[in-house]
Amino acid sequence: MMLIREVVQQAIAAGYLSLEAENEMQQSFSSAKCDLEDLNAFMSLQLAAMAGRVRQESLESIKLSNIYDKN
Repeated sequence: MMLIREVVQQAIAAGYLSLEAENEMQQSFSSAKCDLEDLNAFMSLQLAAMAGRVRQESLESIKLSNIYDKN
């Protein structure tokens, strides 16, 4: 399992957070295998996502689902 900070670095570099990467982070958080550096990296990822620098696959799939549900 990758460290949260490694997942964050890859997501920010790619400008994209995949479902797989999101699930990896979730597993790390639920197993309590994270430290302050991981938490800081996660906050950086959240800020990048809010600023539009990182797209999230999970949100894109929800948006697509909503579009198809309306039609």
